Amino acid sequence: MIEFLHHGLTYLVPFLLILTVLVFVHEFGHYLIARWNGVRVEVFSIGFGSELFGWWDSAGTRWKFSTIPLGGYVKMFGDADASSGLPAAGLARLGQAEREVSFHYKRLGQRAAIVAAGPAANFVFAIVVLAVLFMTFGQPYTPAEVGQVQPGSAAEQGGIRPGDVMLSIDGRHIARFEDVQQTVRLNPGVPMAIVVRRDGQEIELRVTPSRTELTDRFGNRYEIGLLGITRSGMEYIKRDPLTALLQAGTETWDLSIGTLKAMWQIVIGTRAADELGGPLRIAQMSGEVAQGGMVAVLWFMAVLSINLGLINLFPVPVLDGGHLLFYAAEAVRGKPLGHRAQEYGFRIGLALVLTLMVFATWNDLVHLRIVEFVKGLVT
Repeated sequence: MIEFLHHGLTYLVPFLLILTVLVFVHEFGHYLIARWNGVRVEVFSIGFGSELFGWWDSAGTRWKFSTIPLGGYVKMFGDADASSGLPAAGLARLGQAEREVSFHYKRLGQRAAIVAAGPAANFVFAIVVLAVLFMTFGQPYTPAEVGQVQPGSAAEQGGIRPGDVMLSIDGRHIARFEDVQQTVRLNPGVPMAIVVRRDGQEIELRVTPSRTELTDRFGNRYEIGLLGITRSGMEYIKRDPLTALLQAGTETWDLSIGTLKAMWQIVIGTRAADELGGPLRIAQMSGEVAQGGMVAVLWFMAVLSINLGLINLFPVPVLDGGHLLFYAAEAVRGKPLGHRAQEYGFRIGLALVLTLMVFATWNDLVHLRIVEFVKGLVT
């Protein structure tokens, strides 16, 4: 905790820069599709609260930075507030010209596209960043060949030998050693069917990854699955633009599935809930990653962008996924949900989001030993 406070600026500056970029990407997705569909955008804000500084553009949009830099919003003409959830009072009295530029008078498909554009922008950003890395620095590639098997490990008990080439795990094709790591780490204690090629023959083995607690360089503790094998070698392959884009898309998909699976394991209790981190832990990680150079920062930004896109697609009112859920109901019913139903939905959604933020921040305070430090001051 003392180290965190001592290096506060070291953590804070990279955190704010990374977060500002990702929030801008997300909100610009909303903004771009809104303008494309003829919606007047009144405010584009990085941060919440009172304005620090800003400017007007020729289309009448106020671009600004606000005092609380933990997010942002795009407020469109006709919105009651920054969430774009409910229409402003008196919207029915608008003239025809004003209705044509109001978000709430656009067709259902247009409104859904505007809302979905934010998370989509985060995924596109991640794919572009990863593609650039794969073209310039190279894509990490390790043949899925076993170099060594640790004595007494899950791999040895399951019959894996040095020189075996992994072909599939539970039916999922394995192209490189990183695929093995991503799959096994998310399945501690879960029996897995592993097909290997040995002496020109395919052999199916039944292996149960051991449960292992890992502490990363940021001090976070995770329970992961391990086989107890090492790879035979590693290299970075520079990709041509088309292959880089395809591989970046695959990597983004794999990271998304892995994140969702880990979150589901937290929900059902097979993974510890204290792995959830909030802004303090992200700030710490941002500072640490920044010291690793631009490549590490870009990888971190891509992963965070994917997480931001996924979280916003959760079907929780006040998040983009909650809006899309209401639009799905509107498509089924043939008309929007009642004003009161939407209002209560947004209140419940806000309560859920705030509860999650408080829980994640509490985890951060415990992780950084700030709670322990405060207790020491008062006892």
